[in-house]
Formats: sequence, C-alpha cells, structure tokens
Amino acid sequence: MRGEGVSDQGGARFAWARAAAGALFFDEGGRVMVVTPTYKPTLDIPGGFVEPGETPYEACVREVREELGVEPRIGRLLVADWAPDPVAGELVLFVFDGGVLQGEVLEQITFVDGELSAFAFHSVEELDGLLIERLARRVKAGVTARERGLTGYLEHGRALR
Repeated sequence: MRGEGVSDQGGARFAWARAAAGALFFDEGGRVMVVTPTYKPTLDIPGGFVEPGETPYEACVREVREELGVEPRIGRLLVADWAPDPVAGELVLFVFDGGVLQGEVLEQITFVDGELSAFAFHSVEELDGLLIERLARRVKAGVTARERGLTGYLEHGRALR
C-alpha cells in the first residue's frame, strides 16, 4: 500500500522516495548556471523528476534536452542528496557534471517545454542569496566535488560529518 511516502508490506514500513536529477553547467569563468522556472517562484538548476523505467542519468539528459533544447555531454555524478521535503515527500536528488558550455551551445539554448524562462551564470559566492538554502548547499557541494574529482553523499544538502 502506498501513501504518505511510505510502503507497508507485511508490517514492515519502507520509505517510498521519488528521485530527481539535474546538471551543473559552468561558463568559461567557472560560474554556475542558474535557471528561472515558470512554474515556481524560486531559482533552480536544469533538471527534473526521474520517470518510471528511467535511470537518474537518463532523466538528467532528457530534462536538459526538454528544458534547454540542447544535448551537451553530461558527465559523472557529483552528489547524491537525501532530501525529504514536507510538501514533496521523500526525495533522492542526483546532480551530474554538465561541464563548461561554450558560446555555440549557449547560443542554441531555447526553452523548448516552457518550464524555464531564463538562465544566468553566477559565482559560487552568489548562490546563497539566489537559491533556497538546501539547493545552494547541494550546488556548492557539487562544485567542490567537481573540483576535487570526487562524488559526495549529502543529507538535506549537507555532507555527513
């Protein structure tokens, strides 16, 4: 039985998490792409929910294509974040390395599915003032993982101590 983000089978309770995947894109100056969604008031990174039968990586590639109208090579996993939300429920969020977007790819960006209306590149130092708190932490952890050649595990956007 499914409800309230919990599965109950034979008396055992299991989390029923939804998964989402996004990409961190950078400009040649090392700034991070931040997008403006049309369906919510807060800024985000390109990406979205994983569909049935799809891997998080496949979802990331599809969402970037649908939202930005381009198909840059998506690289390795930077961070995975266990981030339950009071409204959205149990969530596991995957952030992949989208790499540096060169001028020709940037010129081809079109908001194909209407979910986004704009994008801009911002320094890591600006993210705290632009993104919701735990997304800012997740993106900064992704930037750090990329710089160090690592993959991180987060909970609520925070690395475990």
